[in-house]
Amino acid sequence: MATTTDIRGVLIQVSGARLLLPNATIAEVLSYAQPEPVENAPDWMLGRIRWRGWRLPLIAFARLAGIAEESGALGNKVLVLKALGGDAKLPYFALLTQGFPRLVTVAESELAADANDGDALPPGVQARVLLREDPALLPDLAAVESRIGEALQAAAA
Repeated sequence: MATTTDIRGVLIQVSGARLLLPNATIAEVLSYAQPEPVENAPDWMLGRIRWRGWRLPLIAFARLAGIAEESGALGNKVLVLKALGGDAKLPYFALLTQGFPRLVTVAESELAADANDGDALPPGVQARVLLREDPALLPDLAAVESRIGEALQAAAA
C-alpha cells in the first residue's frame, strides 16, 4: 500500500539522460512534428509548436543542459509541461523526449542522492538522483522556464 510520502512521477528519456518529474507537471504527450523556427534562438530551443491555441516553445533539454546533441525526428514524443513560474503569456512549454514517459511511484526509501552529485550540475538540473539504483536528473523547472523566457525576449529583440 502506498504511503503518504509516495509521489507519482514520470521517467522521461532524453538524449544521454533520464529525467524524473512529478506526474502533475505533464499536461499532454504528443507525437513530434517539425516546429516553427524561432529566429535568433539558442540551439536548444527547437522552435514553437501549436497546441490548443497556444504557440509553445519546444526545447531539447539535453542540449540546454549540455549533456548531448538532440534534435527531433520521427518516433520522438513531445511533452507539454505546465509552467510553474506564473507567467500568463507562457503557461506551458514543450520538451522533446525519446519516447513515452514511464509512470513510476516514487517512495522516499527508493530515492537517493547520486554519489556523483558533488560534480558540477549541468544547467537546468537541480540534482542527480538514484531511483531504485537507476540514475536520473531532477530538472530545475524554474531555471528552465527562466532561460526560455530570456531566450524568447532576446529572439524578439
